[in-house]
Amino acid sequence: MLTPRQRKYLKALAHHLDPIVRIGQHGLTTGVSTETGRALESHELIKVKIDAEGDERKQLAGMLAEQTTAEVVGLVGKVAILYRRRAEDPTIKVPE
Repeated sequence: MLTPRQRKYLKALAHHLDPIVRIGQHGLTTGVSTETGRALESHELIKVKIDAEGDERKQLAGMLAEQTTAEVVGLVGKVAILYRRRAEDPTIKVPE
């Protein structure tokens, strides 16, 4: 679980990133989940564009994070920020 301080730090790091994964009209598929897992393994911190309305975006972001064992750092408009610390050789040093 991330603290508010850690979330703020990760949001600042994610500011310049472009969305790598997109959840479109077919929703959260196995392929989307797999690609998100791969992206998290190589980048640790990613943005996901979610083409859905209101509360559904929050639910989809939560489900995707759960399926990929990641954490939702934040949700800004149609973009969710996800973080998962790499098991070996993490590149992002999150403050304690």
